[in-house]
Amino acid sequence: MDRTISLISLGCAKNLVNSEQMLYLLIEAGFTLVPDPDGADAVIINTCGFIDAAKSEAIDTVLEMAELKKSGRLGKIIVTGCLTERYQDAVMQELPEIDAVLGVGSFGDIVETVNKAFDGEFVSRFGDKNAPVEETPRVISTGPSWAYLRIAEGCNNFCAFCAIPYIRGRYRSRDMENILDEARELAEHGVKELIVIAQDITRYGTDIYGKRSLAELCRKLSEIDGIEWIRLHYLYPDQFDDELIDEIASNSKIVKYLDIPIQHINNSILKAMNRRGTGDDIRKLFAELRRRIPDVVLRTSLISGLPGEGETEFEELCCFLKEAKIERAGVFPFSPEEGTPAAKMPHVDYEVAQRRADLIMEIQASVMDEFNASLVGKTLEVLCLDYDENEQMWVGRSCYDSPDIDGLVFFEGNGGEGKILDVTITAVSEDGNLIGEEVYL
Repeated sequence: MDRTISLISLGCAKNLVNSEQMLYLLIEAGFTLVPDPDGADAVIINTCGFIDAAKSEAIDTVLEMAELKKSGRLGKIIVTGCLTERYQDAVMQELPEIDAVLGVGSFGDIVETVNKAFDGEFVSRFGDKNAPVEETPRVISTGPSWAYLRIAEGCNNFCAFCAIPYIRGRYRSRDMENILDEARELAEHGVKELIVIAQDITRYGTDIYGKRSLAELCRKLSEIDGIEWIRLHYLYPDQFDDELIDEIASNSKIVKYLDIPIQHINNSILKAMNRRGTGDDIRKLFAELRRRIPDVVLRTSLISGLPGEGETEFEELCCFLKEAKIERAGVFPFSPEEGTPAAKMPHVDYEVAQRRADLIMEIQASVMDEFNASLVGKTLEVLCLDYDENEQMWVGRSCYDSPDIDGLVFFEGNGGEGKILDVTITAVSEDGNLIGEEVYL
Protein backbone atom coordinates (compact mmCIF):
# COMPACT_ATOMS: atom_id res chain seq x y z
CA MET A 1 0.00 0.00 0.00
CA ASP A 2 1.34 3.39 -1.02
CA ARG A 3 1.45 5.55 2.13
CA THR A 4 1.55 9.34 1.94
CA ILE A 5 3.45 11.41 4.48
CA SER A 6 3.71 15.16 5.04
CA LEU A 7 6.48 16.78 7.08
CA ILE A 8 6.30 20.11 8.89
CA SER A 9 9.67 21.51 9.95
CA LEU A 10 9.68 24.19 12.65
CA GLY A 11 12.51 26.19 14.20
CA CYS A 12 16.08 26.74 13.09
CA ALA A 13 18.20 25.74 10.12
CA LYS A 14 19.86 22.99 12.15
CA ASN A 15 16.44 21.46 12.75
CA LEU A 16 15.70 21.75 9.04
CA VAL A 17 18.76 19.61 8.27
CA ASN A 18 17.33 16.87 10.50
CA SER A 19 14.02 17.20 8.65
CA GLU A 20 15.81 16.84 5.32
CA GLN A 21 17.54 13.70 6.59
CA MET A 22 14.19 12.20 7.62
CA LEU A 23 12.77 13.03 4.20
CA TYR A 24 15.61 11.10 2.57
CA LEU A 25 15.05 8.04 4.78
CA LEU A 26 11.30 8.08 4.12
CA ILE A 27 11.75 8.32 0.35
CA GLU A 28 14.28 5.48 0.42
CA ALA A 29 11.75 3.39 2.33
CA GLY A 30 9.17 3.92 -0.41
CA PHE A 31 6.83 6.44 1.17
CA THR A 32 5.25 9.16 -0.95
CA LEU A 33 5.85 12.67 0.37
CA VAL A 34 3.06 15.23 0.03
CA PRO A 35 3.19 18.96 0.86
CA ASP A 36 -0.22 19.16 2.54
CA PRO A 37 -1.04 17.08 5.64
CA ASP A 38 -4.76 17.36 4.81
CA GLY A 39 -5.53 13.92 3.37
CA ALA A 40 -2.14 12.37 4.23
CA ASP A 41 -1.73 9.02 5.95
CA ALA A 42 0.66 10.60 8.43
CA VAL A 43 2.29 13.89 9.35
CA ILE A 44 5.66 14.35 10.99
CA ILE A 45 6.09 17.56 12.99
CA ASN A 46 9.75 18.32 13.67
CA THR A 47 9.51 20.77 16.55
CA CYS A 48 11.52 23.55 18.15
CA GLY A 49 11.50 23.94 21.94
CA PHE A 50 14.00 26.74 22.41
CA ILE A 51 11.87 29.64 23.70
CA ASP A 52 8.23 30.17 24.65
CA ALA A 53 7.19 31.43 21.21
CA ALA A 54 8.69 28.35 19.53
CA LYS A 55 7.04 26.02 22.02
CA SER A 56 3.67 27.68 21.47
CA GLU A 57 4.05 27.36 17.69
CA ALA A 58 4.88 23.66 18.03
CA ILE A 59 1.93 22.93 20.33
CA ASP A 60 -0.47 24.92 18.15
CA THR A 61 0.72 22.94 15.11
CA VAL A 62 0.13 19.63 16.89
CA LEU A 63 -3.36 20.74 17.94
CA GLU A 64 -4.14 21.86 14.38
CA MET A 65 -3.09 18.43 13.09
CA ALA A 66 -5.16 16.79 15.84
CA GLU A 67 -8.25 18.55 14.48
CA LEU A 68 -7.51 17.18 11.01
CA LYS A 69 -7.10 13.72 12.49
CA LYS A 70 -10.34 14.03 14.47
CA SER A 71 -12.25 14.93 11.31
CA GLY A 72 -10.83 11.91 9.49
CA ARG A 73 -8.66 13.94 7.13
CA LEU A 74 -5.30 12.84 8.58
CA GLY A 75 -3.93 9.53 9.77
CA LYS A 76 -1.07 9.34 12.22
CA ILE A 77 0.74 12.18 14.01
CA ILE A 78 4.45 11.72 14.75
CA VAL A 79 6.23 14.45 16.72
CA THR A 80 10.02 14.75 16.73
CA GLY A 81 12.73 17.23 17.69
CA CYS A 82 13.52 19.66 20.47
CA LEU A 83 10.08 19.98 22.08
CA THR A 84 9.77 16.23 22.57
CA GLU A 85 13.35 15.96 23.80
CA ARG A 86 12.86 18.71 26.35
CA TYR A 87 9.40 17.72 27.57
CA GLN A 88 9.35 13.97 27.07
CA ASP A 89 6.66 12.99 29.57
CA ALA A 90 4.59 16.16 29.33
CA VAL A 91 4.22 15.97 25.54
CA MET A 92 2.68 12.52 25.70
CA GLN A 93 0.44 13.37 28.65
CA GLU A 94 -0.81 16.71 27.37
CA LEU A 95 -1.17 15.74 23.70
CA PRO A 96 -2.78 12.28 23.61
CA GLU A 97 -3.55 12.66 19.90
CA ILE A 98 0.12 11.93 19.13
CA ASP A 99 0.89 8.44 17.80
CA ALA A 100 4.69 8.50 18.22
CA VAL A 101 7.46 10.69 19.60
CA LEU A 102 11.18 10.79 18.82
CA GLY A 103 13.90 12.79 20.56
CA VAL A 104 16.83 14.54 18.90
CA GLY A 105 18.98 11.43 19.17
CA SER A 106 16.52 9.28 17.23
CA PHE A 107 15.90 10.99 13.89
CA GLY A 108 17.42 7.96 12.18
CA ASP A 109 14.62 5.77 13.55
CA ILE A 110 11.91 7.61 11.65
CA VAL A 111 11.07 4.83 9.15
CA GLU A 112 10.70 2.15 11.82
CA THR A 113 8.66 4.56 13.92
CA VAL A 114 6.27 5.42 11.09
CA ASN A 115 5.77 1.74 10.25
CA LYS A 116 4.99 0.89 13.86
CA ALA A 117 2.58 3.80 14.10
CA PHE A 118 0.74 2.48 11.04
CA ASP A 119 0.54 -0.90 12.79
CA GLY A 120 -1.12 0.77 15.77
CA GLU A 121 1.91 0.62 18.08
CA PHE A 122 2.80 3.73 20.07
CA VAL A 123 6.53 4.57 19.85
CA SER A 124 8.48 6.73 22.30
CA ARG A 125 12.19 6.73 21.59
CA PHE A 126 14.93 9.00 22.90
CA GLY A 127 18.40 8.01 21.70
CA ASP A 128 21.72 9.33 23.01
CA LYS A 129 21.77 13.06 22.30
CA ASN A 130 25.54 13.07 22.88
CA ALA A 131 26.26 10.40 20.27
CA PRO A 132 28.41 11.29 17.22
CA VAL A 133 26.52 13.17 14.50
CA GLU A 134 24.77 10.71 12.17
CA GLU A 135 26.05 10.93 8.60
CA THR A 136 22.66 10.52 6.94
CA PRO A 137 22.04 11.82 3.39
CA ARG A 138 19.26 14.37 2.99
CA VAL A 139 16.80 15.86 0.55
CA ILE A 140 17.59 19.53 0.01
CA SER A 141 14.45 21.57 0.58
CA THR A 142 15.96 25.05 0.29
CA GLY A 143 17.58 24.87 -3.12
CA PRO A 144 18.23 24.54 -5.82
CA SER A 145 21.03 27.08 -5.59
CA TRP A 146 21.76 27.21 -1.85
CA ALA A 147 21.81 24.85 1.11
CA TYR A 148 22.73 24.69 4.76
CA LEU A 149 25.89 22.79 5.65
CA ARG A 150 25.84 21.64 9.28
CA ILE A 151 29.36 21.10 10.61
CA ALA A 152 28.64 20.30 14.26
CA GLU A 153 25.87 19.49 16.70
CA GLY A 154 25.21 20.52 20.31
CA CYS A 155 26.88 23.20 22.40
CA ASN A 156 29.36 23.43 25.28
CA ASN A 157 28.96 27.15 26.02
CA PHE A 158 26.18 26.83 28.63
CA CYS A 159 25.07 30.44 28.47
CA ALA A 160 22.89 31.00 31.52
CA PHE A 161 19.79 31.86 29.46
CA CYS A 162 20.02 29.04 26.92
CA ALA A 163 18.56 25.53 27.02
CA ILE A 164 20.27 24.26 23.87
CA PRO A 165 23.03 22.24 25.63
CA TYR A 166 20.37 20.47 27.68
CA ILE A 167 18.30 19.73 24.58
CA ARG A 168 20.91 19.01 21.91
CA GLY A 169 23.76 17.69 24.01
CA ARG A 170 27.46 18.42 24.11
CA TYR A 171 29.38 19.88 21.17
CA ARG A 172 30.29 17.30 18.50
CA SER A 173 32.14 18.25 15.32
CA ARG A 174 31.60 16.28 12.15
CA ASP A 175 34.61 14.73 10.48
CA MET A 176 36.00 17.20 7.94
CA GLU A 177 36.08 14.70 5.08
CA ASN A 178 32.41 13.88 5.61
CA ILE A 179 31.58 17.58 5.45
CA LEU A 180 33.62 18.04 2.29
CA ASP A 181 32.02 14.99 0.65
CA GLU A 182 28.59 16.43 1.38
CA ALA A 183 29.63 19.83 0.01
CA ARG A 184 30.93 18.25 -3.20
CA GLU A 185 27.65 16.40 -3.67
CA LEU A 186 25.70 19.61 -3.11
CA ALA A 187 27.85 21.39 -5.69
CA GLU A 188 27.23 18.60 -8.20
CA HIS A 189 23.50 19.20 -7.76
CA GLY A 190 23.81 22.92 -8.53
CA VAL A 191 24.24 24.42 -5.08
CA LYS A 192 26.32 27.60 -5.31
CA GLU A 193 25.97 28.95 -1.77
CA LEU A 194 26.84 26.98 1.34
CA ILE A 195 25.55 28.41 4.61
CA VAL A 196 27.84 26.90 7.23
CA ILE A 197 25.88 26.34 10.43
CA ALA A 198 26.24 25.01 13.97
CA GLN A 199 25.38 26.39 17.36
CA ASP A 200 28.99 27.65 17.43
CA ILE A 201 31.01 27.18 14.24
CA THR A 202 34.12 28.90 15.63
CA ARG A 203 34.62 25.93 17.97
CA TYR A 204 34.64 23.50 15.04
CA GLY A 205 37.34 20.85 15.33
CA THR A 206 38.39 21.52 18.92
CA ASP A 207 36.83 18.26 20.11
CA ILE A 208 38.09 15.92 17.38
CA TYR A 209 41.25 17.65 16.11
CA GLY A 210 42.35 19.43 19.27
CA LYS A 211 42.36 22.83 17.59
CA ARG A 212 40.05 25.36 15.93
CA SER A 213 39.67 24.15 12.36
CA LEU A 214 37.07 26.43 10.78
CA ALA A 215 39.65 28.36 8.74
CA GLU A 216 41.03 25.12 7.30
CA LEU A 217 37.54 23.86 6.53
CA CYS A 218 36.68 27.11 4.72
CA ARG A 219 39.86 26.85 2.63
CA LYS A 220 38.95 23.34 1.52
CA LEU A 221 35.31 24.22 0.87
CA SER A 222 36.40 27.08 -1.37
CA GLU A 223 38.39 24.65 -3.52
CA ILE A 224 35.23 22.78 -4.55
CA ASP A 225 34.20 23.53 -8.12
CA GLY A 226 30.76 25.10 -8.32
CA ILE A 227 30.74 26.58 -4.83
CA GLU A 228 30.82 30.37 -5.17
CA TRP A 229 29.61 31.63 -1.80
CA ILE A 230 30.40 30.43 1.71
CA ARG A 231 28.36 32.13 4.42
CA LEU A 232 29.27 31.74 8.10
CA HIS A 233 26.55 31.52 10.72
CA TYR A 234 26.98 31.76 14.48
CA LEU A 235 30.55 32.68 15.23
CA TYR A 236 31.15 32.95 18.97
CA PRO A 237 32.93 36.30 19.66
CA ASP A 238 35.70 34.98 21.92
CA GLN A 239 36.71 32.16 19.53
CA PHE A 240 38.11 34.34 16.72
CA ASP A 241 41.80 34.08 15.99
CA ASP A 242 44.13 35.66 13.43
CA GLU A 243 44.02 32.63 11.15
CA LEU A 244 40.25 32.79 10.86
CA ILE A 245 40.14 36.55 10.32
CA ASP A 246 42.84 36.34 7.66
CA GLU A 247 41.01 33.49 5.92
CA ILE A 248 37.74 35.44 5.83
CA ALA A 249 39.53 38.53 4.55
CA SER A 250 41.55 36.78 1.84
CA ASN A 251 39.15 34.07 0.66
CA SER A 252 37.03 35.55 -2.12
CA LYS A 253 34.39 32.84 -1.77
CA ILE A 254 33.61 33.69 1.85
CA VAL A 255 30.95 36.38 1.71
CA LYS A 256 31.83 39.32 3.92
CA TYR A 257 28.82 38.80 6.15
CA LEU A 258 29.50 37.51 9.66
CA ASP A 259 26.82 36.41 12.11
CA ILE A 260 28.23 36.96 15.61
CA PRO A 261 25.62 36.75 18.40
CA ILE A 262 26.71 38.94 21.33
CA GLN A 263 23.41 39.06 23.31
CA HIS A 264 24.48 42.16 25.29
CA ILE A 265 27.37 44.58 25.84
CA ASN A 266 27.28 45.26 29.60
CA ASN A 267 30.07 43.52 31.51
CA SER A 268 28.00 42.53 34.53
CA ILE A 269 25.25 41.01 32.40
CA LEU A 270 27.72 39.17 30.18
CA LYS A 271 29.38 37.67 33.26
CA ALA A 272 26.06 36.72 34.87
CA MET A 273 24.99 35.05 31.61
CA ASN A 274 28.23 33.02 31.51
CA ARG A 275 29.37 34.74 28.33
CA ARG A 276 33.14 34.69 28.02
CA GLY A 277 34.80 38.06 27.48
CA THR A 278 33.75 41.61 28.19
CA GLY A 279 31.98 44.39 26.38
CA ASP A 280 35.34 45.92 25.52
CA ASP A 281 36.41 42.59 24.00
CA ILE A 282 33.37 42.74 21.72
CA ARG A 283 34.08 46.36 20.77
CA LYS A 284 37.70 45.49 19.95
CA LEU A 285 36.70 42.47 17.90
CA PHE A 286 34.19 44.41 15.80
CA ALA A 287 36.71 47.19 15.23
CA GLU A 288 39.35 44.64 14.22
CA LEU A 289 37.00 42.90 11.81
CA ARG A 290 36.07 46.18 10.15
CA ARG A 291 39.74 47.14 9.89
CA ARG A 292 40.95 43.86 8.40
CA ILE A 293 37.93 42.85 6.30
CA PRO A 294 36.93 45.69 3.95
CA ASP A 295 33.18 46.20 3.51
CA VAL A 296 32.31 43.53 6.07
CA VAL A 297 28.66 43.42 7.16
CA LEU A 298 28.06 42.31 10.74
CA ARG A 299 24.99 40.58 12.06
CA THR A 300 24.23 39.90 15.72
CA SER A 301 21.55 38.65 18.08
CA LEU A 302 20.52 40.54 21.20
CA ILE A 303 18.33 39.80 24.21
CA SER A 304 16.49 42.62 25.94
CA GLY A 305 15.50 42.37 29.59
CA LEU A 306 18.19 39.89 30.63
CA PRO A 307 18.64 39.43 34.40
CA GLY A 308 20.54 42.44 35.72
CA GLU A 309 19.40 44.77 32.94
CA GLY A 310 18.15 48.02 34.43
CA GLU A 311 17.76 51.31 32.62
CA THR A 312 21.50 52.04 32.91
CA GLU A 313 22.53 48.72 31.37
CA PHE A 314 19.92 49.07 28.66
CA GLU A 315 21.13 52.57 27.84
CA GLU A 316 24.68 51.24 27.50
CA LEU A 317 23.42 48.69 24.97
CA CYS A 318 21.57 51.38 23.01
CA CYS A 319 24.62 53.66 22.95
CA PHE A 320 26.77 50.78 21.72
CA LEU A 321 24.37 50.00 18.88
CA LYS A 322 24.31 53.65 17.78
CA GLU A 323 28.12 53.71 17.75
CA ALA A 324 28.83 50.27 16.29
CA LYS A 325 26.22 50.56 13.51
CA ILE A 326 25.79 46.80 13.21
CA GLU A 327 24.12 46.38 9.84
CA ARG A 328 21.98 43.35 10.71
CA ALA A 329 20.47 42.49 14.11
CA GLY A 330 17.74 40.40 15.63
CA VAL A 331 16.47 41.13 19.13
CA PHE A 332 14.39 38.93 21.42
CA PRO A 333 12.78 39.71 24.77
CA PHE A 334 14.25 37.57 27.55
CA SER A 335 12.39 34.29 27.95
CA PRO A 336 13.12 32.52 31.29
CA GLU A 337 13.62 28.93 30.22
CA GLU A 338 13.02 26.11 32.67
CA GLY A 339 16.18 24.43 33.88
CA THR A 340 18.49 27.32 33.00
CA PRO A 341 20.30 29.41 35.65
CA ALA A 342 18.91 32.68 34.25
CA ALA A 343 15.32 31.54 34.84
CA LYS A 344 15.95 31.75 38.60
CA MET A 345 17.48 35.24 38.45
CA PRO A 346 15.47 38.44 39.01
CA HIS A 347 14.50 40.12 35.75
CA VAL A 348 12.08 42.74 34.40
CA ASP A 349 8.55 41.88 33.31
CA TYR A 350 8.08 40.59 29.79
CA GLU A 351 6.25 43.77 28.80
CA VAL A 352 9.30 45.85 29.79
CA ALA A 353 11.61 43.50 27.90
CA GLN A 354 9.36 43.75 24.83
CA ARG A 355 9.30 47.54 25.02
CA ARG A 356 13.09 47.57 25.16
CA ALA A 357 13.26 45.19 22.21
CA ASP A 358 11.05 47.56 20.22
CA LEU A 359 13.35 50.49 21.08
CA ILE A 360 16.39 48.51 19.94
CA MET A 361 14.69 47.73 16.64
CA GLU A 362 13.97 51.44 16.16
CA ILE A 363 17.70 52.10 16.50
CA GLN A 364 18.47 49.26 14.13
CA ALA A 365 15.91 50.47 11.59
CA SER A 366 17.79 53.74 11.39
CA VAL A 367 21.12 51.91 10.99
CA MET A 368 19.61 49.70 8.30
CA ASP A 369 18.16 52.66 6.39
CA GLU A 370 21.53 54.37 6.45
CA PHE A 371 23.29 51.22 5.25
CA ASN A 372 20.79 50.60 2.46
CA ALA A 373 21.13 54.20 1.29
CA SER A 374 24.92 53.72 1.13
CA LEU A 375 24.42 50.82 -1.30
CA VAL A 376 22.63 52.91 -3.94
CA GLY A 377 24.98 53.27 -6.89
CA LYS A 378 27.09 50.27 -5.88
CA THR A 379 27.28 46.98 -7.74
CA LEU A 380 26.67 43.87 -5.61
CA GLU A 381 26.81 40.17 -6.26
CA VAL A 382 23.26 38.78 -6.12
CA LEU A 383 22.13 35.17 -6.04
CA CYS A 384 19.09 35.07 -8.33
CA LEU A 385 16.26 33.06 -6.76
CA ASP A 386 13.19 33.44 -8.95
CA TYR A 387 11.15 35.70 -11.18
CA ASP A 388 8.48 37.69 -9.34
CA GLU A 389 5.41 37.87 -11.58
CA ASN A 390 3.78 40.53 -9.41
CA GLU A 391 6.74 42.89 -9.54
CA GLN A 392 7.70 41.84 -13.07
CA MET A 393 11.31 41.65 -11.89
CA TRP A 394 13.85 39.05 -10.88
CA VAL A 395 14.35 38.58 -7.13
CA GLY A 396 17.45 37.45 -5.29
CA ARG A 397 19.66 37.89 -2.25
CA SER A 398 22.76 40.01 -2.15
CA CYS A 399 26.02 38.85 -0.64
CA TYR A 400 24.99 40.92 2.40
CA ASP A 401 21.72 39.06 3.00
CA SER A 402 21.00 35.68 4.53
CA PRO A 403 17.76 33.79 3.75
CA ASP A 404 14.60 34.40 5.77
CA ILE A 405 16.19 36.93 8.15
CA ASP A 406 17.45 39.67 5.82
CA GLY A 407 16.16 41.54 2.77
CA LEU A 408 15.86 40.86 -0.94
CA VAL A 409 16.99 42.48 -4.17
CA PHE A 410 14.48 43.05 -7.00
CA PHE A 411 16.16 43.72 -10.32
CA GLU A 412 15.66 43.98 -14.05
CA GLY A 413 17.78 42.05 -16.52
CA ASN A 414 18.22 38.59 -17.99
CA GLY A 415 18.38 37.00 -14.55
CA GLY A 416 18.31 33.23 -14.34
CA GLU A 417 17.42 31.10 -11.33
CA GLY A 418 20.51 29.95 -9.44
CA LYS A 419 22.92 32.34 -11.11
CA ILE A 420 25.13 34.75 -9.17
CA LEU A 421 24.94 38.06 -11.02
CA ASP A 422 26.27 41.59 -10.74
CA VAL A 423 23.48 44.05 -9.94
CA THR A 424 23.79 47.81 -9.59
CA ILE A 425 21.54 49.10 -6.82
CA THR A 426 19.40 52.01 -8.00
CA ALA A 427 16.93 52.49 -5.13
CA VAL A 428 15.57 51.24 -1.83
CA SER A 429 11.91 50.27 -1.56
CA GLU A 430 9.64 51.41 1.27
CA ASP A 431 9.88 48.01 2.95
CA GLY A 432 13.67 48.10 2.92
CA ASN A 433 14.36 45.79 -0.02
CA LEU A 434 16.85 46.85 -2.70
CA ILE A 435 16.01 47.60 -6.31
CA GLY A 436 18.56 47.37 -9.10
CA GLU A 437 19.60 46.54 -12.63
CA GLU A 438 21.72 43.63 -13.79
CA VAL A 439 25.16 44.60 -15.05
CA TYR A 440 26.77 42.71 -17.92
CA LEU A 441 30.53 42.68 -17.43
